[in-house]
Amino acid sequence: MATVEERVKAVTARVLKLDADEIKPEHSFTVDLGAESVQSVELVAMFEEEFGVEMDEDAALSVETVGKAVEYIAEVCKQQGVDVEQ
Repeated sequence: MATVEERVKAVTARVLKLDADEIKPEHSFTVDLGAESVQSVELVAMFEEEFGVEMDEDAALSVETVGKAVEYIAEVCKQQGVDVEQ
């Protein structure tokens, strides 16, 4: 199974039409990766689908970097009893 970070990068690459290998944990979704608000909402929905979790949309949308998204999603998975590889 892929790690949370690998899965976050893969989803981000798919939604934003980027190369997953070029996405770094310190990258901002909006500033560095060019996500617009509609794409940010789509990312949240895709992360929920990818990990099988429900996220608080406001909290999820306030996450600014890829690395913080990995931490946030890992925590949500833990809270909801979803087993993921760190």
